[in-house]
Amino acid sequence: MKTMIVLPDELGEELKKTVPVRQRSRFIAVALEKQLRLIRQDLAIRQAAGAWTDKNHPHLTAQFGVNRYLAGFRNRLKRNGG
Repeated sequence: MKTMIVLPDELGEELKKTVPVRQRSRFIAVALEKQLRLIRQDLAIRQAAGAWTDKNHPHLTAQFGVNRYLAGFRNRLKRNGG
């Protein structure tokens, strides 16, 4: 897909100085992909806020329960080659 974007002069000049001519589209695409991923992640975090509660997971409200859960998780990883 071709599109036209307008960059601030300083940013455009830095792009020209830093990234070779035939690599600029790919560079911009990768940067855009990373930024969009961060935006999606931020949105998902905001939407999930409050989903995990002590009421739903009483076994993880104390350090002992957390340690026990993590030990079990790590053991499953070892068994599965992780």
